[in-house]
Amino acid sequence: MTTGIILPEFDPFLINFGGFGIRWYALAYIVGLLAGYWILRREARRHTAPIDLAGIDSLLNHVLLGVILGGRIGFVLFYQPSYYLANPLDILKVWQGGMAFHGGLSGVIIAMWLFARRRGIPFLSVSDRVAMVVPIGLCLGRISNFINAELYGRVTDRPWGMVFPGSDGMPRHPSQLYEAGLEGLLIGLIMLYGYARGWLDMTGRLSAVLLIGYGLARFMVEFVREPDPQLGTLMGLVTMGQLLCLPMIAGGLYILWRSAPGNGGRTA
Repeated sequence: MTTGIILPEFDPFLINFGGFGIRWYALAYIVGLLAGYWILRREARRHTAPIDLAGIDSLLNHVLLGVILGGRIGFVLFYQPSYYLANPLDILKVWQGGMAFHGGLSGVIIAMWLFARRRGIPFLSVSDRVAMVVPIGLCLGRISNFINAELYGRVTDRPWGMVFPGSDGMPRHPSQLYEAGLEGLLIGLIMLYGYARGWLDMTGRLSAVLLIGYGLARFMVEFVREPDPQLGTLMGLVTMGQLLCLPMIAGGLYILWRSAPGNGGRTA
């Protein structure tokens, strides 16, 4: 076993005023949302865009609410239901505990459905545009997890194993960086390529890419990511994260199949 790369303890606050301030994780959410908002406003200026500039403002509010409520409720239901059942008021303490990506995704799906229904826009036309910018937030969020020394990987003897502050002192996979590279950079590059190739006009294509890409990336990284201590592995086989990725992959494959020209797919 190698000694590993010993990491310094980073301050979880970018700006700290005696325990209050701006945390890196909160900054990741803010920058991710603003970057996505800027990109979607540029896209909305196309004369063929189904969502106008005013609609993008409304969509941002819907997505923000979906991320916060869905992410928190998902964490409560998927990862610590017994604790929050005994301490229901702690659910409101969003600065403690955590957020779940799969819960946030569910919240955003509901928010996009409500937005699309009110505006009379096809749901997948909305989800394609949101999917296009999601990798920005995923990349920044995983880097924030790395800075906070949380959600790290399992013990490893690889030369790039890292000893995280507050851990047991064993070198571990920097699984946060793996996820930042796969879920953020790689899927982001695929989105950029797809946008350049006109995939945004192929209804459902980018939504399918996000669902399949994230599902596969997260499923693979879970093999080297430390399981949640309160859950461990389910039936000794898979983690909760892997289990939640399966319907994502299946849903993405179905959307991809349905969006094919021979199966009723159409351009936006």
